[in-house]
Amino acid sequence: MEYQVVVAGAGPVGLWLAGELRRAGIAVAVVEPRTERDPRSRALTVHPRTLETFASRGVHEPFVREGAPLPGGHFGVLDSRLDFHRLPSPFPYTLALPQERTEALLERQALDLGADILRGRAVTGFTETPDHVAVHLTGGHGPRTLRAAYLVGCDGSRSTVRTTAGIDHPGTPATVFGWLADVRLDRPPAPGFSRFGPQGTLMVVPLPGGIHRMVGITPRDLTTTWPGELTREEVHANVTTMAGTDFGMGEPVWLSRFGNATRLAARYRKGRVLLAGDAAHQHFPAGGVGMNVGIQDAANLGWKLAATLNGRAPDSLLDTYHAERHPVGADLTETSRAQVALMTAFTPEGLSLRGLLARLITTLPDLNDRLAAKVGSLDVSYPPADLRAHPLVGTRAPDLDLGDTTLFALLRVDRHLLLDLTPGGRLGRLARPGLHVHSGAAGLPPGEWTGVRAALVRPDGHVAWVGADEEDAALAEGATATLADTHRP
Repeated sequence: MEYQVVVAGAGPVGLWLAGELRRAGIAVAVVEPRTERDPRSRALTVHPRTLETFASRGVHEPFVREGAPLPGGHFGVLDSRLDFHRLPSPFPYTLALPQERTEALLERQALDLGADILRGRAVTGFTETPDHVAVHLTGGHGPRTLRAAYLVGCDGSRSTVRTTAGIDHPGTPATVFGWLADVRLDRPPAPGFSRFGPQGTLMVVPLPGGIHRMVGITPRDLTTTWPGELTREEVHANVTTMAGTDFGMGEPVWLSRFGNATRLAARYRKGRVLLAGDAAHQHFPAGGVGMNVGIQDAANLGWKLAATLNGRAPDSLLDTYHAERHPVGADLTETSRAQVALMTAFTPEGLSLRGLLARLITTLPDLNDRLAAKVGSLDVSYPPADLRAHPLVGTRAPDLDLGDTTLFALLRVDRHLLLDLTPGGRLGRLARPGLHVHSGAAGLPPGEWTGVRAALVRPDGHVAWVGADEEDAALAEGATATLADTHRP
């Protein structure tokens, strides 16, 4: 086999997946039509759960150093911004970092780990057999075919992999076209500037290098007809109308339009082909969640591919990728549609609704926290099949204080983590390949973690099993039964 996995697309999702696979010793190639990274900023926001994911592999510091931490985010560009300070995370903020830099950091990691990144080549199709998939490429020095056990499409909303696989992509067409302009401003507004009214919505976000991003929607943009290419004159008129000034706008370095076409792949897995990121879910870029949800797709898929290819888990483990991530994609598309409704509520009734919700966010801390956790992907949970399971099963594990270390520092892509909180670490005998046992006291947070005596945490940081039984034998039996689903004898 030439490679064990071929990844189509060297965006943040494909690069993180490649890095995860290499951390587990999997031979992987990333195929990318672009000969160089796109210098345009595109996605700007790294959310808390993504930073936690990076921290669980010890690679978060370069992102934190380069990015600008912001105290919160927005939901539907409401006047009251979401406060992230209360989130139960070591990263209670959003990080402003242009996608080009995110990609550069992830690409460097993937290369250092030994991934092959084949630029200037595009996937044109594939042929699947019972024991491998032959991936057909064009570009470079001519056609080429790569053999792999699995092919993962991280190749965007127009995914060739998804189309060739015949995976349905149902949804709704665009009815709104937002616009953006990256420009230099002689008189920029204060950070966090936004304006909403009957004339439209406008946000201005500072970028590195003295550039500002202007993003907006006007009532004229509520159309099913493509408005044509965006011009500087249109941006100038829109900004001046909404803000009363053009902020000293210079020549744009990038102009773009984007619609709210919303689609969700019917299947995230079909045989030896899997989808992640925009190839699986397309939506309006509200709140900067798209790239982050895609990286979480890769985090869920990476350890499962590695466990399957390393012979530790049966192939059926890969079916749980669709079962767990497809509902997350459905929630993402629903939430994005809701934000579009708020961002285009230009009528008097719509303005009243926006005002009401903004006041509720300010006066109801729980509403703020729930929306912030949703935007930051901290609320994602994978419901267990056993309804009698402990309430923590399926939830994201926090970065527990374990005395001389923390939970995130112990996570690895190629093994589960068993937290043994029994006196003297009496569950240590369960250690086996693909499982790390950590014994010792933990500074468990209050609430649902009260009374926990042992917990099994998956490589992606979600809780697989929790034991609160007073009998050590019962704890060992529960952990062993859970491991049987992902660890062959």
